[in-house]
Amino acid sequence: MHDILRTIVEQKHKEVALLKTQFSIDELKKQALFNRTCYSAKTAILNEKKSGIISEFKRQSPKKGPINADANIKKVLESYQEANVSIVSVLTDKTFFGARDDDFQNARKYLNIPLLRKDFLIDPYQVYQSKAMGADLILLIAAILTPQEVENMSKIAKDLGLEILLEIHNEEELDRINPLIDLVGINNRNLKDFSVDLNHSIKLSEQIPNTFVKVAESGIKGESDIRFLRSNGFQAFLIGEYFMKHDNPGEICSELTHKLSL
Repeated sequence: MHDILRTIVEQKHKEVALLKTQFSIDELKKQALFNRTCYSAKTAILNEKKSGIISEFKRQSPKKGPINADANIKKVLESYQEANVSIVSVLTDKTFFGARDDDFQNARKYLNIPLLRKDFLIDPYQVYQSKAMGADLILLIAAILTPQEVENMSKIAKDLGLEILLEIHNEEELDRINPLIDLVGINNRNLKDFSVDLNHSIKLSEQIPNTFVKVAESGIKGESDIRFLRSNGFQAFLIGEYFMKHDNPGEICSELTHKLSL
């Protein structure tokens, strides 16, 4: 595991331990959003009228620091939705990604399309928490979970009506894929040196059955990258920094989805 990932996971264990003392799972189940029916992310991506883009709201990153720290989440997310994206992803990690306490709560309020909770899930408790927060889709990161942990958390997610995006980086993580997974994301970025190689992801995707929706993640820089990835079997494209580094992320997103529709 890369050093920054190990640091994040250690911090996440501390956060979850504290949360468990504040809200039990039974208390999470009593929250208003826990019993809502989730939107299907898989259906949204396979909808030919949609762009296949998973647009991300991200204030900062551990590597680059602030990206758009004071972005107006209402303005950005509503403009993403108007741009015909398939899914919206919202970071909920405060320590490393600068998320605010009410970012995800506001996202759920502003959107009527699938919402991905983007965080470092290392404990089943967080799956229940995600449901209570109003998520439709959760991210499981293969690099920080064993195959058994992925399976256990996937079962809980399915029981709660959540869909699952499993993120992998290399061949060694292919064994985390199980039949409960809905989307398999391949991160184009090498965790060791942070280089981006779309061809590496394409080769890795060839080893993943077509029964899974394939998502390209990280380092996507516009129309040509998406068309290249789409021609090689990818159906969805998670894009954050490319949008968020601009003053008006929604405008850049809209321009991209328009080009893709031509």
